[in-house]
Amino acid sequence: MDVKTGLFYVFATVLLLAAFRVITTRNPVHAVLFLVLAFFQASMIWMLLEAEFLAITLVLVYVGAVMVLFLFVVMMLDINMDGVRQGFWKHLPLATVIGAVIIGEMSAVLLAGFPISEAPAAMTGLGQTPVAVSNTKALGLLMYTHYLYPLEVAAAILLVGMIAAIALTLRHRKDVKAIDPADQVRVKWADRLVVVKQDATKAAPSAPAAETPIEEKKA
Repeated sequence: MDVKTGLFYVFATVLLLAAFRVITTRNPVHAVLFLVLAFFQASMIWMLLEAEFLAITLVLVYVGAVMVLFLFVVMMLDINMDGVRQGFWKHLPLATVIGAVIIGEMSAVLLAGFPISEAPAAMTGLGQTPVAVSNTKALGLLMYTHYLYPLEVAAAILLVGMIAAIALTLRHRKDVKAIDPADQVRVKWADRLVVVKQDATKAAPSAPAAETPIEEKKA
């Protein structure tokens, strides 16, 4: 066994243990942290396969953005775990069947093995000779040449989803106070500020002197 194979088994073992702890731990924060560990191990396996771009993307997108967001949401929300665990035994038979099917499919793929072949060289364009480039550059060439239209369609779908999410948050409801952004843009200083003219200095009124009765002076 060479070093690369040994590292693969180490990363795969830690990945399986972390994934198992994600679904078995009782603390949701610990589950998110175990999921972060599983993503890191998967990234290391991508590195062993010389897919550096996918490994870096997995760390930056999932660990650096998605999992951090999940962690903040889980820590800020007061999740009632007793209510979550109420339907565990009711859904256990269906979950067992689905898990057995997934394990059978993965076992069939692993037992069949993976054919070893030479990695195809990157193509600079249709009908051109292959050149030796990095996998990041090859992926960029494929995405922005052969798969340009699917990439634009995916970008349009993401843009529509982002606009829909913003529109849902800005909808008017009776129990939520919302401000129209158009009114905020059109606002002027005269609508929010009232200038009152007032003298800079003003003399203080003199207090009247108290008069002492004559009888009290004689006494």
